[in-house]
Amino acid sequence: MANDPGWGNRNNEGPPDLDEVMRQFNRKVKALFGKKNEPSGSPENKPAIAILPILGLILLVWIATGFYIVDQGSRGVVLRFGKHVETTLPGPRWHMPFPVESVTVVNMEQVRTVEIGYRSAEGGAGRSKELHESLMLTDDENIIDLQFAVQYNLKSVEDALFNNRSAEEAMRGIAETAIREVVGKSKLDFALYEGRDEVAINTKKLMQEVLDRYKTGINVVSVTMQNAQPPEQVQAAFEDAVKAKQDLERQKNEGQAYANDVIPKARGTSSRLLQEASGYQMRVENEAQGNVSRFNQILAQYQHAPEVTRQRMYLDAQEQIMSNVSKVIVDQKNGNSLLYLPLDKLISATGANAPAVPPATNVQPSAPLAPTVDVNSDSRARDTSRSRDRDSR
Repeated sequence: MANDPGWGNRNNEGPPDLDEVMRQFNRKVKALFGKKNEPSGSPENKPAIAILPILGLILLVWIATGFYIVDQGSRGVVLRFGKHVETTLPGPRWHMPFPVESVTVVNMEQVRTVEIGYRSAEGGAGRSKELHESLMLTDDENIIDLQFAVQYNLKSVEDALFNNRSAEEAMRGIAETAIREVVGKSKLDFALYEGRDEVAINTKKLMQEVLDRYKTGINVVSVTMQNAQPPEQVQAAFEDAVKAKQDLERQKNEGQAYANDVIPKARGTSSRLLQEASGYQMRVENEAQGNVSRFNQILAQYQHAPEVTRQRMYLDAQEQIMSNVSKVIVDQKNGNSLLYLPLDKLISATGANAPAVPPATNVQPSAPLAPTVDVNSDSRARDTSRSRDRDSR
């Protein structure tokens, strides 16, 4: 600066001429590239080209490169010389252009998928197995071939960028570790059939705990079981065991259906028998109570007049007995003969001797005829009465 004539007398003169500064700058550039100085009257010494507007335009373009837009559901991570300084929200944003600052826009809501135990071909044409990932051991020491998919997104952009070297590989390793731990605590039938949903839920829970512990910034959305089966080498034997188990369940269901048919009928019969027994019990008790009441009444009358009551009871008993028999044998006192009364023949003879009524409708009925009496029967009755009189005498 000491040899620069334009800056020699700054205290005595005003600012240097801009055209002169530009000419000196051009001469220095030409000298730098080995060009000789042109005569002072040549057109190169004149400021034909304005450099400041060009520099200003370049500066504007450089500043404009700092504008960027963050989409909805995304976050912008601003780095200044490689150091994180800001996380921007959705909308139009600006940062200091390269190389001072750089920005990385990360989609937080995008759902990503990691496949464990298989790999899908491009275009969905098929899938290939990864046996080193899908084969695992259960609690009852059986091998199971398990394939599943994990869907995840990001919940912390800073942790996802700065704490993870590869989010997909981290997810794959953690998912495989979690599923092996859950399956290792489960039985084979539980993992294959009734417990598949529970295995998926427990795997998702364990994966999220591990991811949060390592501050990966990853959120597990879902764990979907794709296929669960025994290994191919024992699949035929396993299918036979499954069929046997299905036959067992079918027989159990048939037995249960038969029991559901028979047991209600047996209960209905039992209830009916109990009701009949209860009715019979009530009837017998009521009859017994009636007999007791009647006996008590007879006993009270017997205590007042024993002879009369005894005779009355005897006559009632004889009447009840004689009304049900058709033949009577009477034993005479102090005699060796028995008196035989053929009541059935007497009744039949009386009915045979009765005249038949003519079927005429206009004839007035005559007076009832007196019943005919058998002479032999009448004489026998007189003999019986005479014998009784002699006995009483």
